Amino acid sequence: MTSDIPESWRPALGPVLASPAARKLGAFLQAEEAAGKRIYPPRGTRLAALALTPLDRVKVVILGQDPYHGPGQAHGLSFSVSRGMKIPPSLVNIYKEIEADLGLPRGSHGNLESWAQQGVLLLNTSLSVEEGRAGSHAGLGWEAITDAVVAAVAAKAEPCVFLLWGNHARRKAEKVPGLIGGRHLVLTAPHPSPLSAYAGFFGCRHFSQANAFLEAQGRGGIDWSIAL
Repeated sequence: MTSDIPESWRPALGPVLASPAARKLGAFLQAEEAAGKRIYPPRGTRLAALALTPLDRVKVVILGQDPYHGPGQAHGLSFSVSRGMKIPPSLVNIYKEIEADLGLPRGSHGNLESWAQQGVLLLNTSLSVEEGRAGSHAGLGWEAITDAVVAAVAAKAEPCVFLLWGNHARRKAEKVPGLIGGRHLVLTAPHPSPLSAYAGFFGCRHFSQANAFLEAQGRGGIDWSIAL
């Protein structure tokens, strides 16, 4: 797994990846696949968020929980699905908020690589999952790695935006010393899932607030539209 870490992230993640817990996680994933279990996203794409968004280019962090667990959906970016897949309900609601907030048309597909390439780190807490078993790889070691990712962004000199949707994302960010109340903009709202979107996600205007902050810092905003 260490060899898959993009160069820009290696200094921040080197110590945690050298830990016994990380080695145990790697051995677990190999054993699960050897036993014939289907693990998503496929090997080689689990660190796609880091590959598409180098540390020095991060402007915005969006934290998810774990990958989609259906065939063909997950490809290494939180909330995103591979092209050709049905847009998941939470992402539909994200698109609705973008439309209301910025006047942009809703995306016709669910692939968010264009955001990642602009500096939006689409990070899940766990970076793998067993087919059909949501949360199945939680607590197995990914959390220490993704904690280190969040801490590396929080340590950046350039101000960034953290969009924390739901209690899970908020609790993860609260563990990072100095993130809350520091130089970064931290915005919280309920999760965009159908169960909670109407409790405050809709109307949060996080996308316009993120761009206003980035532009005021001279970093340039994000084009939140989804190209065909």
